[in-house]
Formats: sequence, structure tokens, C-alpha cells
Amino acid sequence: MNNFKQTANFIWDIANLLRGDYKQSDYGKIILPFTVLRRLDSVLAPTKEKVLSKLPKVKGTNVQNIDPILNKVAGHNFHNRSKYDFDKLVADPNNVATNLRNYINGFSENAREIIEYFDFDKQIDRLEKSNLLYLIIKRFQEIDLHPSKVSNLQAGYMFEELIRKFAELSNETAGEHFTPREVIRLMVNILFIADKDILTKSGIVKTLYDPAGGTGGMLSVSDEYVRELNKDARLELFGQEINPESYAIFKADMLIKGQNASNVKFGNSFTEDGLEGQKFDYMLSNPPFGVSWKKVQKDIKKEHEALGMSGRFGAGLPRVSDGSLLFLQHMMAKIKAKGQGTRLAIVFNGSPLFTGGAGSGESEIRRWVIENDYLETIISLPDQLFYNTGISTYIWVVDNKKRPERKGKVQLINAVSMYEKMSKSLGNKRNEISSTQIEDITKIYGDNMDGQYCKIFDNEDFGYRRITVERPLKDEDGNVVKDKKGSLKPDSKLRDYENIPLKEDIEEYFKREVLPHVPDAWIDHSKTKVGYEVNFTRYFYEFTPLRSTIDIRADILKLKDEMTGLTLKAIN
Repeated sequence: MNNFKQTANFIWDIANLLRGDYKQSDYGKIILPFTVLRRLDSVLAPTKEKVLSKLPKVKGTNVQNIDPILNKVAGHNFHNRSKYDFDKLVADPNNVATNLRNYINGFSENAREIIEYFDFDKQIDRLEKSNLLYLIIKRFQEIDLHPSKVSNLQAGYMFEELIRKFAELSNETAGEHFTPREVIRLMVNILFIADKDILTKSGIVKTLYDPAGGTGGMLSVSDEYVRELNKDARLELFGQEINPESYAIFKADMLIKGQNASNVKFGNSFTEDGLEGQKFDYMLSNPPFGVSWKKVQKDIKKEHEALGMSGRFGAGLPRVSDGSLLFLQHMMAKIKAKGQGTRLAIVFNGSPLFTGGAGSGESEIRRWVIENDYLETIISLPDQLFYNTGISTYIWVVDNKKRPERKGKVQLINAVSMYEKMSKSLGNKRNEISSTQIEDITKIYGDNMDGQYCKIFDNEDFGYRRITVERPLKDEDGNVVKDKKGSLKPDSKLRDYENIPLKEDIEEYFKREVLPHVPDAWIDHSKTKVGYEVNFTRYFYEFTPLRSTIDIRADILKLKDEMTGLTLKAIN
């Protein structure tokens, strides 16, 4: 059973045993942790007896030192010191629950933690009461997941296949923890394409980070991409995840693939930055869309006010109802110095593009990103790509070491029409981007030329000045009112505002667009604010001519004739 898909399908079939006792959306809570246990059991089998022989010799040793000692004996960065394995569990069907718990408790802390985050102890009780526990263990014992049969890479693919299948079964919540693979592949293509010459060097080691890792899919696809590009390259993966079950899957995937699972941290990236102070070569993420950060508002505001730009959120704070731009700032706090450079890609909904007027937190964050020449590209994706929402989404690409031809510029790509309809929808996911379309979008990105789907702008094109237009206050007789200094008093009821592009001269604009309509108006320059927004609709708007009245009248008459015919037919 060398084919990872065949192995995944065999494991998938085990889920049929759960039918009737579990909802389909809960199958993964059983099958995934058992898959992890069986893989770890197979990997540790050759050195299990050596570990058990060493165990009496380390008793009395400081608990913190036992794991490293036994890990070394096991030949891996984890071990199991229980006398049980899957063979012995199957050999004692009458005590299978007790023995299984003993077996799980025998793992080193890093592996045991994974099983605990699956909340697996509750599932053991439930499976035992349903008379399913022994049957499930027996079926997994029949699968050979030894490294000689299934390599780390194949095991990773197998686990990914299972994650995908279970995510599709649970499509009502999949979008919270699972990003469609074609979206990830596109992001990875964009992220790495400019660095192919670097990544093909012998022995190259790079780092990649995802602060909202979900089940680890983004890092997995990235790792796969680099391995395909250069088998001698190594991508060290780092991440953090707040959902316990997703964290368990994420960390298990890392452990199964031979990555350093301790690089995956649990908790809220904003308030419990598990990788504080670390910098990375690449970053990518699909944070939750439009999620409130009210629960962590106190901590974030404190950091913003106390640390300013030396902290993570110095550029500004978005409204509490949407923390998307907090994720961007958090990631940008982990970029390497400009001499080394960092590239990142992040998925947003439309809100971060334009929500918030000049001077607002959102606008100030956009201003900081664009004026510092960090924003490289934004790609508008088709709608209905994700499992739990049908809204339009955008990939932002940020680079603090832009290539010369991209300096001072921002590339916008309109890929909203580049999709194929799925034969069967999965929740809100009705569209998918084909591999050919991924290649097309990647080429448009790489070409970086104005065209039907791509437009290149100067950084300043997204900025504007919001001016305050005042008009004089008048008394009952219609005379203008002045203050003690002899200056005209403004009438707040007549106050208006204008957004003037940064590239335009304010006074010329005012003379051309305002004064012809309100000759007594003036600008209060003390209230002028600078804002930034990216209006995709405006940049890619295509005018559709209205139909002529002749065509419309002809259609109406045709419908009228058809209705008359139907009425006569009914009468006859």
C-alpha cells in the first residue's frame, strides 16, 4: 500500500464503523487522532524495546530531562515509554480502554499534548460505550504505516488527504480551519516565484510562518512546493493556532512529516505571541474574515499606546468589529531587515481595502504600508471559493525588499472571472480555480505589465487629502457673521468635504470643482487629513451600454404576444 491515497482511502473506510453512532461531521475527531497514534506507533516500533530497556536506568532523573534522554534512544524527537503498542492493545480486548490510556500517557510530552488537544479521552469513553473502541483499534492495527512503507512525505500527503476529506464533510465549519488548496497553491506560487533562483541553491534553509495556522495546510503546501523545486532545500515551518482541535491536527501533521513540532504554538497570536521576537523569510496566512477583537481589546490597545511603532500595532487600530489588519501588522512585525528581506501573502475580504475614512485606524494602517513601499500586489479572487462564505476575497502580497522594477509601484490583478463551477458545491464553495488558471494568474503576476487583468499604479495613486469645505454663517438679515478677529465664522450646517487625489493640487482642484458651485466657500486647512484606500471596482470598471428602447419595446411586445397565446389556449 505504497500509494498515500490508497492508504488514506483505507483509513477513510474505517469511518464507516462510526455510522449511526456519530455524525459525519464528527468522524475526524476519531479517525485523525487514531491515524496520528498509529503513525507514531509504526515510527517508534524499531526502537521501542531499547526505550523500555533504558527506562529503569533513568528513573529518579529530573522529569524535564527524561524526555530528551529517551528521545535520543528512540532516534526521534518523541518517544513512547508505555509497555503497550497497537499489537498489545489488540491482544487484550477486555481492557482496551485502560490500556489505551496507559499507552497515550507513555508518550513524550510533545506527542502526548497533541492527543490531549483532540480531547481524546472523552472519545475513548464514548467509543467504549458504543462497543466500537476495540473494532477501531483493530482496524488501525492492520494498517502498516512504518517509514519503510510510508515515508514522512507520503505520510504527510496521506494526512492532508484525510484532513481535506473530513473538512469537506464538515463544510459548515471547515472555512474556519481549512483553506481551499487551490487558493493556497496560488498564494505559494506568488510567494516563491520571485525567489526561485535562491530556493534552488544547494543546502538552502529558509523559514516560513503562519499566525493563524488552522490545520497547517498553508505550511504543508509551501513545504511541498519547495521540495518539488529543490529536494536539497529545507523550509523550516512555524505557526500558531487558537482552536484546540485544529492545533492538534496542525502539530500532528508537523510531527508526522519530521518537522520540529515545537515550532507550532497554541493560543491567540495577538495576546500570546508564541514566537515573540522571531523573524521569518516568508509568511502567509488566511486569518478569519471580519472577526471582532473585542475580547483582546484591552491588551492590544495597551501595546499600541505603550510601544507605538516599536510594538506590533503602532500604525493604527482598526474598528473592533474586524481584526484583519491587526493580523497584517502582527506579521509585518516579524519581517527581517530590508537587507535580508521578507515576503508575505495574506487573504482578506474586501473590508481592509477601503473601510475607514482619512485619519481612521484602517486608513492609517494602509497609509503606513503603502508609503513605506511594502505593498507589492493585490489579487482579486472569484467569489464562492471558501467553504463558509461566498464573499469576494483578495490576496495581499507584501515585500520589504521589492525588485527594482516594482519599487514605488503597486500591482492590481483582477482574477474574479478565473474560475470553474464545481459539479457539487461544498457549503458556500461553488467555484474553484483550476491548475491552468493558477498558472495564468501566476504568469500575469510575474509579467507585471498593464493589460486586461493587470494594472500598475504608483503608490501615491491610492492616497488622497480629505479637505473640509466651509461656508460663511449668516444672520437673519443675510449678512455674514465674523468673529472678534474679523474672520468669517463657518456655518457647520453647510460644512462639506472633498477627497482630492494626492497627485492633484488642492487649490487648483478647489477652483475647478468647488468654487463654481459655491463661490463663498473656503478650505479649513487645519482639518485636512491624508487617507488611503484601494477601490478595485473603480480601477477595473467596464461600462456596459444600456439596451436601446427599441430592443426593450420589442421584447415587451413579444412577451405580450406569448401571454395572449397562452390565455387563448387555456380558454379553448
